[in-house]
Amino acid sequence: MNIALIGATGFIGSALLKEALARGHQVTALVRHPEKLQAAANLRAVAADVVDQASLAEQLGGHEAVISAFSGHAQEDVLGYYVKGFRAILGAAKSVRVPRLLVVGGAGSLEVAPGLQVLDTPDFPPQYKATAEGAREALKLLRQEEELNWTMLSPSAIIAPGERTGRFRLGGDQLLVDANGESRISVEDYAVAMIDELERPGHARRRFTVGY
Repeated sequence: MNIALIGATGFIGSALLKEALARGHQVTALVRHPEKLQAAANLRAVAADVVDQASLAEQLGGHEAVISAFSGHAQEDVLGYYVKGFRAILGAAKSVRVPRLLVVGGAGSLEVAPGLQVLDTPDFPPQYKATAEGAREALKLLRQEEELNWTMLSPSAIIAPGERTGRFRLGGDQLLVDANGESRISVEDYAVAMIDELERPGHARRRFTVGY
């Protein structure tokens, strides 16, 4: 499949890139610094600025799917930049009629109890709050979307480098926890779940989550 991957050098984006290439997909990596990417078969690295909607639209055109691993965590105004960039991604994807848009979400908007999201719990780490609020706003924007065929995948509360096991559970809007009460997923298995969704769509116009 010919896909565009926004944010391919990031923590989650780099795992998605590795998984997609390993499965033989053709990937256009849209990144701020393409020189950071090693040359590889089926990979084309392109310099991109997500807030430049017109330029981004040209770069997204012609792809069978777009995966957005965009986040504003490296910016001074994390939330503002996140929302501005995500709105540009939506606008660009719509303008060229992208067949599918898959989005890396956050765990903050998952529920731990009816009506209570992780982000709104007292112990939520303040250093991650702006990014989590950005991801929650992105989900709201997607749920208002009437044109795009979108899917968002939220990770578990803890996503970290680990093992690619291919063994995990999928859920909906509730935080998944294991037998020890922990909510976690390796970034490698997160990538497996996302590329599985790319290849075998099962959550059209919905958010879902993955965890052990």
